[in-house]
Amino acid sequence: MAPWTSADIPDQTGRTFVVTGANSGLGLVAATELVAHGAHVVLACRNTDKGEQAAARIAADGGPGTTAVEELDLADLASVRKFAARLEGPVDVLINNAGLMAIPEQRTVDGFEMQFGTNVLGHVALTGLLLDRLTDRVVTLSSQMHRLGSIRLDDLNWERRRYQRWLAYGQSKLADLMFAYELERRFVAAGSSLRSMAAHPGYSATNLQSRTESFQDAVMGVFNRIVAQGPEMGALPELHAATVPDLPGGVYIGPDGPAESWGHPIPVGSTAASHDREVQKALVRACEEMTGITVSVG
Repeated sequence: MAPWTSADIPDQTGRTFVVTGANSGLGLVAATELVAHGAHVVLACRNTDKGEQAAARIAADGGPGTTAVEELDLADLASVRKFAARLEGPVDVLINNAGLMAIPEQRTVDGFEMQFGTNVLGHVALTGLLLDRLTDRVVTLSSQMHRLGSIRLDDLNWERRRYQRWLAYGQSKLADLMFAYELERRFVAAGSSLRSMAAHPGYSATNLQSRTESFQDAVMGVFNRIVAQGPEMGALPELHAATVPDLPGGVYIGPDGPAESWGHPIPVGSTAASHDREVQKALVRACEEMTGITVSVG
């Protein structure tokens, strides 16, 4: 079969997508492609000025779809609640795209470790608040770095151990993947027609690699130029997961190239730890307790 590309996205006319972090990187590419295929895309962005600039860029491409810019700070649960309260009408697809990578130790507005709070808790809360309006599926972005992660249910916020930025990132991306799997299990158990899937972009050059506030920014900048694929290719797995009509729930989509670093989207595997059902359940319960928002299906 020919490799899947953005040209294979079916017509999305009449469908509404919410894309977090849609003002740059993978989220901007995904939003642009969805609009090019007729969708209405809500650009859920922390900085609405940048969101409006992104919307103008998308409009300049002349796609038949439309956009709306809405403020969403995933590191602030009050912002997540306000976003969900403002959002009107049904949503066909939620793409949990936004994220932070390997940043210095910081805390969210609510006191959570920033990578876990943003990458995981913000998206779990958003998903829970939008479930009653979703009609098709949820796509959650993970990473090959989930292989580095482990879930410390007794210390998800890095309060009992010395903070290590890459291990914290790995934990957050493993948690995102496990959330996607547990959400699919809940959909199936409830007899819901909704689907949950996950995706990862491989090694893609985005602005994530410039936020470590360390020498690593320069090192990753070099690798971005000589090794990484561009965001246009990096966004394909999430676009595939979000738009292929008959894609089964619970699938994980990534690049087909060596070490899943680059290439075209296909179903890929994940670590044994990511499939631990008991930890999946305990993790999502912990996220629900931390956010005060239940991911209730049906």
